[in-house]
Amino acid sequence: MKVIVTGGAGFIGSHVVEALIKRGHEVVVFDDLSTGDIRNVPSGVALVRGDVSRPEELERVREHVRGEETAIAHLAALVSVPEAVERPTRAFEVNVLGTMNVMELARRLDSYVVIASSAAVYGDTPTLPVSESAPTRPLSTYGASKLAAEAVALAMARERGLSASALRLFNVYGPRMRPGPYAGVVLRFLTAALQGLTPEVYGDGMNTRDFVYVTDVAEAFALAIERRAVGVFNVGTGRETSVLELLELISRVTGVQMRPVFKPPRPGDIRRSVADVRLAREQLGWSPRVQLEEGLRLTYEWLRSSSPSTRTS
Repeated sequence: MKVIVTGGAGFIGSHVVEALIKRGHEVVVFDDLSTGDIRNVPSGVALVRGDVSRPEELERVREHVRGEETAIAHLAALVSVPEAVERPTRAFEVNVLGTMNVMELARRLDSYVVIASSAAVYGDTPTLPVSESAPTRPLSTYGASKLAAEAVALAMARERGLSASALRLFNVYGPRMRPGPYAGVVLRFLTAALQGLTPEVYGDGMNTRDFVYVTDVAEAFALAIERRAVGVFNVGTGRETSVLELLELISRVTGVQMRPVFKPPRPGDIRRSVADVRLAREQLGWSPRVQLEEGLRLTYEWLRSSSPSTRTS
Protein backbone atom coordinates (compact mmCIF):
# COMPACT_ATOMS: atom_id res chain seq x y z
CA MET A 1 0.00 0.00 0.00
CA LYS A 2 1.12 3.57 -0.65
CA VAL A 3 0.62 5.93 2.29
CA ILE A 4 0.60 9.72 2.11
CA VAL A 5 1.86 11.20 5.38
CA THR A 6 1.07 14.88 5.82
CA GLY A 7 3.50 16.48 8.23
CA GLY A 8 5.84 13.58 7.51
CA ALA A 9 8.99 15.66 8.03
CA GLY A 10 7.89 16.66 11.53
CA PHE A 11 8.43 15.16 14.96
CA ILE A 12 5.68 12.53 15.07
CA GLY A 13 5.11 12.31 11.33
CA SER A 14 8.70 11.31 10.58
CA HIS A 15 8.43 8.41 13.03
CA VAL A 16 5.16 7.36 11.38
CA VAL A 17 6.99 7.34 8.03
CA GLU A 18 9.69 5.07 9.46
CA ALA A 19 7.17 2.72 11.05
CA LEU A 20 5.28 2.37 7.76
CA ILE A 21 8.45 1.70 5.77
CA LYS A 22 9.51 -0.98 8.23
CA ARG A 23 6.15 -2.67 7.70
CA GLY A 24 6.64 -2.74 3.93
CA HIS A 25 4.58 0.27 2.85
CA GLU A 26 5.65 2.87 0.31
CA VAL A 27 5.40 6.42 1.60
CA VAL A 28 4.93 9.90 0.14
CA VAL A 29 5.59 12.82 2.49
CA PHE A 30 3.65 16.08 2.20
CA ASP A 31 5.09 18.86 4.36
CA ASP A 32 5.64 22.61 4.08
CA LEU A 33 8.79 22.32 6.24
CA SER A 34 7.62 25.24 8.40
CA THR A 35 8.36 23.16 11.49
CA GLY A 36 9.51 19.89 9.92
CA ASP A 37 13.06 19.13 8.86
CA ILE A 38 13.99 17.75 5.46
CA ARG A 39 16.66 15.66 7.22
CA ASN A 40 13.84 13.69 8.85
CA VAL A 41 12.70 12.37 5.45
CA PRO A 42 14.40 9.04 4.67
CA SER A 43 16.41 8.72 1.49
CA GLY A 44 14.29 7.51 -1.41
CA VAL A 45 11.01 8.79 0.03
CA ALA A 46 9.18 11.27 -2.19
CA LEU A 47 8.71 14.70 -0.59
CA VAL A 48 6.03 17.07 -1.88
CA ARG A 49 6.34 20.52 -0.34
CA GLY A 50 3.10 22.32 0.39
CA ASP A 51 0.60 23.68 2.90
CA VAL A 52 -2.48 21.57 3.76
CA SER A 53 -4.57 24.72 4.02
CA ARG A 54 -3.98 25.25 0.27
CA PRO A 55 -5.82 22.54 -1.71
CA GLU A 56 -3.98 23.30 -4.93
CA GLU A 57 -0.69 22.44 -3.20
CA LEU A 58 -2.07 19.26 -1.63
CA GLU A 59 -3.33 18.17 -5.04
CA ARG A 60 0.27 17.69 -6.20
CA VAL A 61 0.63 14.46 -4.22
CA ARG A 62 -1.72 12.76 -6.70
CA GLU A 63 1.15 12.59 -9.18
CA HIS A 64 2.81 10.04 -6.88
CA VAL A 65 -0.15 7.71 -6.31
CA ARG A 66 -1.83 7.22 -9.66
CA GLY A 67 -3.95 4.07 -9.79
CA GLU A 68 -2.62 2.62 -6.54
CA GLU A 69 -4.32 1.63 -3.29
CA THR A 70 -3.64 4.47 -0.90
CA ALA A 71 -4.12 5.57 2.68
CA ILE A 72 -3.51 8.94 4.29
CA ALA A 73 -1.98 9.58 7.71
CA HIS A 74 -2.78 13.22 8.41
CA LEU A 75 -0.43 14.80 10.94
CA ALA A 76 0.20 18.24 9.46
CA ALA A 77 -1.03 20.70 12.08
CA LEU A 78 -0.36 23.66 14.27
CA VAL A 79 0.36 21.64 17.39
CA SER A 80 1.13 24.03 20.25
CA VAL A 81 -1.44 25.19 22.79
CA PRO A 82 0.37 28.52 23.46
CA GLU A 83 0.92 29.15 19.72
CA ALA A 84 -2.77 28.53 19.01
CA VAL A 85 -3.65 31.11 21.68
CA GLU A 86 -1.48 33.64 19.87
CA ARG A 87 -2.55 32.63 16.33
CA PRO A 88 -6.12 31.30 16.56
CA THR A 89 -7.03 32.01 12.92
CA ARG A 90 -3.99 30.14 11.69
CA ALA A 91 -4.75 27.26 14.06
CA PHE A 92 -8.17 26.79 12.46
CA GLU A 93 -6.84 27.29 8.92
CA VAL A 94 -4.30 24.51 9.34
CA ASN A 95 -6.10 22.17 11.71
CA VAL A 96 -9.67 22.39 10.42
CA LEU A 97 -9.54 23.70 6.84
CA GLY A 98 -6.43 21.58 6.27
CA THR A 99 -8.32 18.49 7.42
CA MET A 100 -11.20 19.30 5.09
CA ASN A 101 -8.74 19.51 2.22
CA VAL A 102 -7.21 16.17 3.17
CA MET A 103 -10.66 14.56 3.22
CA GLU A 104 -11.39 15.93 -0.24
CA LEU A 105 -8.13 14.42 -1.47
CA ALA A 106 -9.14 11.13 0.16
CA ARG A 107 -12.44 11.22 -1.74
CA ARG A 108 -10.65 11.63 -5.05
CA LEU A 109 -8.22 8.82 -4.23
CA ASP A 110 -10.76 6.61 -2.42
CA SER A 111 -8.33 6.48 0.51
CA TYR A 112 -8.57 5.41 4.10
CA VAL A 113 -7.65 8.28 6.46
CA VAL A 114 -6.29 8.38 10.00
CA ILE A 115 -5.83 11.81 11.55
CA ALA A 116 -3.83 12.97 14.54
CA SER A 117 -6.15 14.42 17.16
CA SER A 118 -5.32 15.29 20.74
CA ALA A 119 -6.21 14.64 24.36
CA ALA A 120 -6.79 18.41 24.50
CA VAL A 121 -10.30 17.77 23.13
CA TYR A 122 -11.37 16.48 26.56
CA GLY A 123 -10.44 19.49 28.66
CA ASP A 124 -10.65 18.80 32.39
CA THR A 125 -12.72 15.70 33.03
CA PRO A 126 -14.04 14.55 36.43
CA THR A 127 -13.44 10.86 35.71
CA LEU A 128 -9.97 9.46 35.10
CA PRO A 129 -8.57 7.68 33.22
CA VAL A 130 -10.51 9.34 30.43
CA SER A 131 -12.19 7.12 27.86
CA GLU A 132 -13.25 7.97 24.33
CA SER A 133 -16.88 8.25 25.48
CA ALA A 134 -16.08 11.07 27.93
CA PRO A 135 -17.54 14.53 27.21
CA THR A 136 -15.35 16.73 25.03
CA ARG A 137 -14.96 20.19 26.56
CA PRO A 138 -11.70 21.68 25.26
CA LEU A 139 -10.23 24.48 27.35
CA SER A 140 -7.96 25.86 24.63
CA THR A 141 -8.18 27.14 21.08
CA TYR A 142 -5.89 24.30 20.09
CA GLY A 143 -8.16 21.69 21.67
CA ALA A 144 -11.21 23.24 20.00
CA SER A 145 -9.47 23.17 16.61
CA LYS A 146 -8.58 19.48 17.00
CA LEU A 147 -12.11 18.59 18.06
CA ALA A 148 -13.48 20.43 15.01
CA ALA A 149 -10.95 18.59 12.81
CA GLU A 150 -12.16 15.25 14.20
CA ALA A 151 -15.79 16.12 13.54
CA VAL A 152 -15.03 17.28 10.00
CA ALA A 153 -12.98 14.18 9.16
CA LEU A 154 -15.48 11.66 10.47
CA ALA A 155 -18.52 13.46 9.02
CA MET A 156 -16.95 13.88 5.59
CA ALA A 157 -15.88 10.23 5.62
CA ARG A 158 -19.47 9.12 6.30
CA GLU A 159 -20.86 11.40 3.60
CA ARG A 160 -18.35 10.19 1.03
CA GLY A 161 -18.41 6.49 1.86
CA LEU A 162 -14.86 6.48 3.25
CA SER A 163 -13.36 4.90 6.35
CA ALA A 164 -11.56 7.16 8.82
CA SER A 165 -10.28 7.29 12.37
CA ALA A 166 -8.86 9.88 14.74
CA LEU A 167 -6.11 9.08 17.23
CA ARG A 168 -6.35 11.23 20.33
CA LEU A 169 -2.69 11.58 21.22
CA PHE A 170 -1.72 12.31 24.79
CA ASN A 171 1.66 13.92 25.58
CA VAL A 172 4.01 12.58 22.93
CA TYR A 173 7.75 12.86 23.52
CA GLY A 174 10.93 11.43 22.03
CA PRO A 175 13.70 12.15 19.52
CA ARG A 176 13.12 14.95 16.98
CA MET A 177 10.96 17.03 19.29
CA ARG A 178 10.97 20.61 18.09
CA PRO A 179 12.86 23.17 20.20
CA GLY A 180 11.76 26.76 20.49
CA PRO A 181 9.33 28.92 22.47
CA TYR A 182 6.51 26.36 22.17
CA ALA A 183 8.55 23.29 23.12
CA GLY A 184 6.84 20.72 25.33
CA VAL A 185 7.72 20.15 28.96
CA VAL A 186 9.86 17.04 28.38
CA LEU A 187 12.14 18.82 25.93
CA ARG A 188 12.31 21.94 28.10
CA PHE A 189 13.34 19.97 31.17
CA LEU A 190 15.87 17.80 29.32
CA THR A 191 17.39 20.89 27.70
CA ALA A 192 17.64 22.55 31.11
CA ALA A 193 19.50 19.51 32.45
CA LEU A 194 21.86 19.44 29.47
CA GLN A 195 22.63 23.17 29.50
CA GLY A 196 22.63 23.75 33.26
CA LEU A 197 19.55 25.97 33.16
CA THR A 198 16.79 26.47 35.71
CA PRO A 199 13.61 24.69 34.56
CA GLU A 200 10.38 26.68 34.57
CA VAL A 201 7.19 25.13 35.97
CA TYR A 202 3.86 26.74 35.15
CA GLY A 203 1.47 26.66 38.10
CA ASP A 204 2.18 24.52 41.15
CA GLY A 205 3.67 21.57 39.27
CA MET A 206 0.87 19.22 40.23
CA ASN A 207 -0.70 19.22 36.78
CA THR A 208 -0.56 15.68 35.45
CA ARG A 209 0.00 14.27 31.98
CA ASP A 210 0.17 10.91 30.24
CA PHE A 211 3.54 10.82 28.47
CA VAL A 212 3.71 8.39 25.53
CA TYR A 213 6.88 7.64 23.54
CA VAL A 214 6.85 8.62 19.89
CA THR A 215 7.66 5.20 18.39
CA ASP A 216 4.69 3.73 20.23
CA VAL A 217 2.51 6.45 18.73
CA ALA A 218 3.87 5.73 15.25
CA GLU A 219 2.96 2.07 15.68
CA ALA A 220 -0.63 3.07 16.49
CA PHE A 221 -0.89 4.95 13.17
CA ALA A 222 0.44 1.96 11.23
CA LEU A 223 -2.00 -0.41 12.92
CA ALA A 224 -4.95 1.92 12.31
CA ILE A 225 -4.10 2.00 8.61
CA GLU A 226 -3.61 -1.74 8.28
CA ARG A 227 -6.84 -2.53 10.14
CA ARG A 228 -8.77 0.35 8.52
CA ALA A 229 -10.02 1.23 11.98
CA VAL A 230 -13.05 3.52 12.28
CA GLY A 231 -13.80 5.93 15.11
CA VAL A 232 -11.72 7.65 17.78
CA PHE A 233 -8.99 6.04 19.86
CA ASN A 234 -6.91 7.24 22.80
CA VAL A 235 -3.17 6.81 22.39
CA GLY A 236 -1.44 7.09 25.75
CA THR A 237 -0.04 4.80 28.43
CA GLY A 238 -2.54 4.94 31.28
CA ARG A 239 0.19 6.27 33.60
CA GLU A 240 -0.48 9.64 35.22
CA THR A 241 2.64 11.70 35.99
CA SER A 242 2.76 15.16 37.53
CA VAL A 243 5.09 17.83 36.19
CA LEU A 244 7.13 17.73 39.40
CA GLU A 245 7.34 13.92 39.21
CA LEU A 246 8.56 14.27 35.64
CA LEU A 247 11.24 16.71 36.78
CA GLU A 248 12.36 14.22 39.43
CA LEU A 249 12.53 11.41 36.86
CA ILE A 250 14.56 13.58 34.51
CA SER A 251 16.95 14.47 37.33
CA ARG A 252 17.40 10.75 37.97
CA VAL A 253 17.90 9.89 34.29
CA THR A 254 20.35 12.73 33.61
CA GLY A 255 22.12 12.78 36.97
CA VAL A 256 21.45 16.52 37.17
CA GLN A 257 19.57 17.80 40.20
CA MET A 258 17.36 20.75 39.28
CA ARG A 259 15.35 23.19 41.35
CA PRO A 260 12.55 24.77 39.31
CA VAL A 261 11.30 28.32 39.26
CA PHE A 262 7.51 28.55 39.38
CA LYS A 263 5.63 30.70 36.89
CA PRO A 264 1.91 31.60 36.65
CA PRO A 265 -0.32 28.94 35.05
CA ARG A 266 -0.72 29.20 31.27
CA PRO A 267 -4.18 29.75 29.76
CA GLY A 268 -5.69 26.57 28.36
CA ASP A 269 -3.59 24.17 30.42
CA ILE A 270 -5.47 21.07 31.62
CA ARG A 271 -5.17 20.16 35.31
CA ARG A 272 -5.12 16.35 35.03
CA SER A 273 -4.84 14.03 32.06
CA VAL A 274 -4.42 10.26 31.72
CA ALA A 275 -5.73 7.91 29.05
CA ASP A 276 -7.89 4.84 29.12
CA VAL A 277 -6.35 2.88 26.22
CA ARG A 278 -8.53 -0.24 26.33
CA LEU A 279 -10.26 0.57 23.04
CA ALA A 280 -6.97 0.89 21.16
CA ARG A 281 -5.80 -2.38 22.69
CA GLU A 282 -8.99 -4.19 21.68
CA GLN A 283 -9.58 -2.75 18.19
CA LEU A 284 -6.10 -1.81 17.00
CA GLY A 285 -4.15 -4.50 18.80
CA TRP A 286 -1.98 -1.69 20.14
CA SER A 287 -0.38 -1.16 23.51
CA PRO A 288 2.54 1.05 24.60
CA ARG A 289 5.89 -0.67 24.95
CA VAL A 290 8.34 2.00 26.12
CA GLN A 291 8.29 2.85 29.82
CA LEU A 292 8.64 6.51 30.76
CA GLU A 293 12.07 6.17 32.37
CA GLU A 294 13.45 4.34 29.32
CA GLY A 295 11.89 6.83 26.92
CA LEU A 296 13.37 9.76 28.83
CA ARG A 297 16.80 8.11 28.71
CA LEU A 298 16.55 7.54 24.95
CA THR A 299 15.36 11.10 24.39
CA TYR A 300 18.20 12.53 26.49
CA GLU A 301 20.74 10.50 24.52
CA TRP A 302 19.27 11.89 21.29
CA LEU A 303 19.36 15.44 22.64
CA ARG A 304 22.99 15.09 23.73
CA SER A 305 24.04 13.69 20.37
CA SER A 306 22.20 16.40 18.43
CA SER A 307 23.28 19.35 20.59
CA PRO A 308 26.16 21.38 19.08
CA SER A 309 27.67 21.87 22.54
CA THR A 310 28.09 18.11 23.05
CA ARG A 311 29.33 17.09 19.60
CA THR A 312 32.95 16.16 19.10
CA SER A 313 34.81 17.06 15.91
